[in-house]
Amino acid sequence: MDTLTGLLDGPKARGAFLLKSVFDPGWSLRIEDRAPISVITLVRGTGWVVPDGGDPVPLGPGDVALARGPEPYTLTDTPGLAPHITVGPDQRCHTAEGADVSESMSLGVRTWGSAHPGADAAVLLSGTYLAPGEIGRRLLDALPPLLVRSVDTADRTLVRLLGEEIDKDRPGQELVLDRLLDLLLIGVLRGWLGDPGSGSPSWYRAYGDPVVGPALRLLHQEPAYGWTVAALAARAGVSRAALARRFTEVVGEPPMAYLTGWRLALAADLLRAEPDATLAHVAHRVGYGSPFALSAAFKRIRGTSPQEFRTRTPAAASAAG
Repeated sequence: MDTLTGLLDGPKARGAFLLKSVFDPGWSLRIEDRAPISVITLVRGTGWVVPDGGDPVPLGPGDVALARGPEPYTLTDTPGLAPHITVGPDQRCHTAEGADVSESMSLGVRTWGSAHPGADAAVLLSGTYLAPGEIGRRLLDALPPLLVRSVDTADRTLVRLLGEEIDKDRPGQELVLDRLLDLLLIGVLRGWLGDPGSGSPSWYRAYGDPVVGPALRLLHQEPAYGWTVAALAARAGVSRAALARRFTEVVGEPPMAYLTGWRLALAADLLRAEPDATLAHVAHRVGYGSPFALSAAFKRIRGTSPQEFRTRTPAAASAAG
């Protein structure tokens, strides 16, 4: 598994909340849903994304915005316009007066907004990820609170397909929409990561470093191996001192500290995805010699035990029920 594959495999939609919104001019929505990440694109019209405490960012057709929670933000066609509706953590929508309009503004399957939109109405598509995996979270945490990028030709095709499919009600439609949303998100993230001036994280840029890159590939491909800095340097074909110095300089932490974080992210994903797997099995998969060793590292770094973490996950709760 290469770095990008591992990271992008984390934020995988599973029953993501998708919606097509239609608004006549003079619209303004405050988003307070605290979602880990939302994908927003404007199919028709013009709009702005206004992060709390930040400057308005224009959003036009062909642009995709990634909004990283939990900080709130506003979507509007006029910066400074007071929000008419607030979207809460449960995706319930309320007017400024407190009236719940979640159902009354429904326009059919996954469509919501003005009851009789005019020809100049804005059309937005939005997809909200509710629970990205731990590996994906490492990438999401490196994102700025708001990222807006113009999509390429391929991604415009995805936007078009998403717009065509979002209000259909067919067998398996949820899965189709989830995968289209995933592809759109991955396209935007790949563009951001590949842009030298985008501010992408140092540990991703390190993948192309001639000294650090081979070592990162080994850690990602063989996390359960009994790595030491000396063993990693030997496999990467560099000296131990050169690897330790360059890795810390480029990535921002020593090789073994990075490996610990990567192993614990893998363990957290396994605990969430495989609620019946024993702690010994998870420990073996990610390179710890015993359940006790994994528990001690998990508690030290994450402040909670693997069992406590597991009981708080949706997968575990579903299995228990």
